[in-house]
Amino acid sequence: MNSSSDGDIEINDGVDGKQLSPNITLDQPTTEMTSEGMLSRRAEMYQQYMSQLPIPTHHGSVIPFSSWVGLGKSIKQLYGQPLHYLTNIHLKEWDHLRAASEDEQKPLDIVNPCKAEATIWLVEEIHRRTSSHHHIAKLWLKDPMHHSFVDSIFPKL
Repeated sequence: MNSSSDGDIEINDGVDGKQLSPNITLDQPTTEMTSEGMLSRRAEMYQQYMSQLPIPTHHGSVIPFSSWVGLGKSIKQLYGQPLHYLTNIHLKEWDHLRAASEDEQKPLDIVNPCKAEATIWLVEEIHRRTSSHHHIAKLWLKDPMHHSFVDSIFPKL
């Protein structure tokens, strides 16, 4: 390993003097060079984007629904907005809470549709405004299928 006067480091294999990699600047964070670092950067960009999306101020449409995930899909279509990755995960978990219970087959019409929608928007606002991109990156790292819970709707800001 040789160091030049401009702060670059050249890495040699020590056998035939060939350079193994291009020059690396010392002040470049090493996490940016790993897939984990790239995932963290993507999560940071995602969180920044989601935090800029305004929560609709006029909502409360009566949307019939039989599952939380179904209500979430209807909300996305109606408002043309994505729901946060963490909100999508919560909706899936809320549906799983009903699995294998006596209420699993019952429609969710026992929950007022306006209140259900308001609840989703409240959870969405919390996720958009307060979630750590570090936490999101850790979750994404554990779940190779995380992209299936990241909506592909991109409204203009």
